[in-house]
Amino acid sequence: MEDAVVIDECLPKRLVRLPPGHQVFTVPQLGLAGAKNGKLLQALSGRCRAFITVDSNLSFQQNLPRLPFATLILSAASNRIEDIAPLAPSILTVLGLAVPGSIHHIPSA
Repeated sequence: MEDAVVIDECLPKRLVRLPPGHQVFTVPQLGLAGAKNGKLLQALSGRCRAFITVDSNLSFQQNLPRLPFATLILSAASNRIEDIAPLAPSILTVLGLAVPGSIHHIPSA
């Protein structure tokens, strides 16, 4: 599962279908629903290669470069699938380049 991608619980669960070729889980699927950011990120260590969220404050609140996975922060009009889906090509590109500790801001198209 270390090669998995995890999407934050504030994102629509249908997002798991957007990045083809990747094993994608939601935070609730991993039994981590409701976990606060620090505890969530700690629990994801060793369990994924990338974490996707819309929480733009995460990079200010946590020391993301020290994490053993990449963090993708999406910027969209809302967290609805209609607003997130257009970001799928950028998400796929970044997932191909992401390294542990990297932070990637993906703006809306």
